[in-house]
Amino acid sequence: MAPQGPAWEEAPGHPRMTGMGFDAPTAPLPYGRPGDPGQDYAADPEDLDPGDWARPRRRRWRVLRRIAVTALGLAVLGVATFGVLLLITPSVNDAAARARAIDQARHVAYPGPPVPGLFAESLVATEDHRFYSEPGVDVFAVARVTAATVAGHGDQGGATLYQQLAKMLYTPRGGGIRAEIEQVMLGIKLDLTFPKARILRMYADVAYFGHGYYGLAAASCGYFGTTPAGLTLPEAATLAGLVQGPSADDPISHYARARGREAHVLGRLVATGKITQAQARAAFARQLSLVGGSGTGCTG
Repeated sequence: MAPQGPAWEEAPGHPRMTGMGFDAPTAPLPYGRPGDPGQDYAADPEDLDPGDWARPRRRRWRVLRRIAVTALGLAVLGVATFGVLLLITPSVNDAAARARAIDQARHVAYPGPPVPGLFAESLVATEDHRFYSEPGVDVFAVARVTAATVAGHGDQGGATLYQQLAKMLYTPRGGGIRAEIEQVMLGIKLDLTFPKARILRMYADVAYFGHGYYGLAAASCGYFGTTPAGLTLPEAATLAGLVQGPSADDPISHYARARGREAHVLGRLVATGKITQAQARAAFARQLSLVGGSGTGCTG
């Protein structure tokens, strides 16, 4: 007896199906859309809904638009925050008066002599090589320090000479992020208020150079028995290297460490194009002639 039932009766070749012209190898499936589960043939692009191609592109544009809006919002917030901080930061019009008061308390003449070129170049090269072009803050250094902090590598430096001067004049005992932000704002205001040469002179007048010497004039006379104008290249480099660690690098108490700082400053002068490698080697070959004086006999 022949098999019966719906499956057999609907099979190809059955008398009921012969009139339909059923061709099993080529007939399309009676269900589904291209890409649906179970679809086992390549879809003709002409059969696709145009919306299927447009949806991923629209999603990408939405993501990009959200990123752009977020970035713009953060930029506006940053500018607004910067403006508010700048407004609430005190004026620096009294900076010279503060420097004078500090030197008077230390029994140091104010103002000191002009800052000689050798010392200025040495200080800028090692402490703030963008000093003559930056607006009181080094944005590249800030980005570097931020990245290092996020990565857990600690403080990598980055305070400009303006910020260092602001710390000496306004926040000598301040520490932490709040004091650092204030120093940045004060540094910007110092740049807006005073010329570069005045900044360097105030810095040299109030900086501590170790061994009890406050100010460039006292340090130059005390260590080397000469006025700032008479400093040689190795002497100027040594003094410029002292401002970061004046007690630890004091050339009278720690001669080897002082020579190491001298070598560092000479290397920075080479890196910034102020001297050649040969000049640096010649300068470092000269021994430092330390006098260990009182720092008061040759400051005029």
